[in-house]
Amino acid sequence: MIMSSQFLPLSHRMTSPTWIFDLDDTLHNASLGIFAQISRMMNLYMEHHLQMTEAEARHLRTLYWHRYGATLQGLVRHHGVDAHHFLQETHQLDQLYDWLEWEPKLTATLQHLPGRKFVLSNGPQHYIEGLLDRMRIRPLIAACYGMERMRFHPKPDRRGFRAMLQAERLDPSLCIMVEDSLPNLHAAKSLGMRTVWISKQCRKPAFVDMRISRLNQLLHRAW
Repeated sequence: MIMSSQFLPLSHRMTSPTWIFDLDDTLHNASLGIFAQISRMMNLYMEHHLQMTEAEARHLRTLYWHRYGATLQGLVRHHGVDAHHFLQETHQLDQLYDWLEWEPKLTATLQHLPGRKFVLSNGPQHYIEGLLDRMRIRPLIAACYGMERMRFHPKPDRRGFRAMLQAERLDPSLCIMVEDSLPNLHAAKSLGMRTVWISKQCRKPAFVDMRISRLNQLLHRAW
């Protein structure tokens, strides 16, 4: 657990932290419906463009997810799929907005947290920006990085993290990664960031500095 400010290193006390937020199941609850809709669109894309059955598409998506961290990586590598076309076709915002839900106090939480805020997500750029606009929090985010700006190196690949850190000239030791994914937090920790796991589980791995169940709990800590 992150201690009060008197126990933090001097550099952390003198400088406001930089917040790096995941998007899905962090800033909004993708598991309520958006993930299912994206999954359906991915299956349909593979069935249509790769001439697969629904069962074959589901099997390959699971295989590529475990092997590469994202379906897209396997499709590009093994099937010659155009990454930009795939991301556009499988993240159609007009089919996703109806499923978008987020914490009622999200805007206030982000406004009151000290320091700049970024979004780092394995989703495509138009999807991230579209959802942030819909949630009316885009003006509170300094920049957002999706698959394209991560140079198609999805988390937990450290190259994706480094693409953002280098582009924004961020010091990892002053960054706090807020995520629902433990592998992604492990990668962030290995780069020198502090880590916040958004989860309702009771356990807390050693590489997680804080576990919360709701984002507004961030306001109850000294940063």
